[in-house]
Amino acid sequence: MEKATSESRVVEFVRAARETGAPFEIVAGGTRREVGKPLGNLPRLDVSGLSGILKYEPDELIITAAPSTPLTEIAAALAEKGQRLGFDPADWSRLLGSNGIATLGGAVSADASGSGRLRHGGARDSLLAFRGVNGLGESFRGGAKVVKNVTGFDLPKLVCGAYGTLCVLTELTFRVYPKPPFAMTLCLADVSPETGFAQLRKIAHSALEPAGLAYLPATMMPGVGQGAALIKLEGARRPLEEKVALAHGLLGGPVRLIEGDPFPAVASGEKFADVPGHVWRVMVAPADAPRLAKELNAQHWLGDWAGGLIWLAAPVADASRIRAIASAAKGQAMLLRASTDARAALGLYAPQNPALATLSRAVKAAFDPLSLFNPGRLI
Repeated sequence: MEKATSESRVVEFVRAARETGAPFEIVAGGTRREVGKPLGNLPRLDVSGLSGILKYEPDELIITAAPSTPLTEIAAALAEKGQRLGFDPADWSRLLGSNGIATLGGAVSADASGSGRLRHGGARDSLLAFRGVNGLGESFRGGAKVVKNVTGFDLPKLVCGAYGTLCVLTELTFRVYPKPPFAMTLCLADVSPETGFAQLRKIAHSALEPAGLAYLPATMMPGVGQGAALIKLEGARRPLEEKVALAHGLLGGPVRLIEGDPFPAVASGEKFADVPGHVWRVMVAPADAPRLAKELNAQHWLGDWAGGLIWLAAPVADASRIRAIASAAKGQAMLLRASTDARAALGLYAPQNPALATLSRAVKAAFDPLSLFNPGRLI
């Protein structure tokens, strides 16, 4: 395993790999290596040495960091200035049984967005610019270090969720957001999925700017009857109190405050860490969530993003059925946790339709014509 501590060393490694046509695996914190098709015993490029905050401009709401910077380091630096990453990067370490360190680059590569996605969008909406090394062994930049940028192609969006298959990231620049001083979570208990998701969509479409909207059935949150709709609201003390009052009026039912913040455990998949079976994330239109939850018929499941994301645990035999249900709803089913054999057979996502597959191959060829980077991980 080769360890790179600078962009120039990454360039040297990629050029050497290109000369021999030898593909390799890109690793850093290692917390998401068990996601996607296994890469076998490929040589590894360890980029964990590319770490640290390179520039932070609180007044401009911009931070630039090396990709292997721990998420905890980023969060701590931003918190000192009352700021945060808008997409609430999710750490799947406990779900995947990893003892590694969750990094900024890993969250970007996996597009691992938490509850903040509701208000500020996913990682792709916060990533302003990046530096990387392509499959030709050339360093390049995508995007611009300004909040408003209308020039050129929006390359930052391509690397989000690419799982390191397009380039080796060496620098990331994000827009950051103010962190409200107070937060409260409301619980509308003993409601069915149909009622719960309908209430969550009502809050999502209101002016309350919710910071989290999730539905948890009784199997995932005991003591709430059929299930609970959870609403996280944020703000300064007086505006937050007004938001809570408005939410009570919109929901119209018995609503109580709950202690603590349940949303990090929802976004990280922690609630499925001790649940047997494969763990899936199904992205759908929020309005379809109640129907899909019923069709999926899983004992252990929950809905995040007001129903836009359904988590579930299921036996391996259900894979085809889950993907068929997601496809019929024009959604996408992602196999997040599974055995090595299952990941090799099923892949991270279902095969793309011919038109989309052709486009994906063209993008891959433009960045990495010899398929050196994490080959086959997304297939």
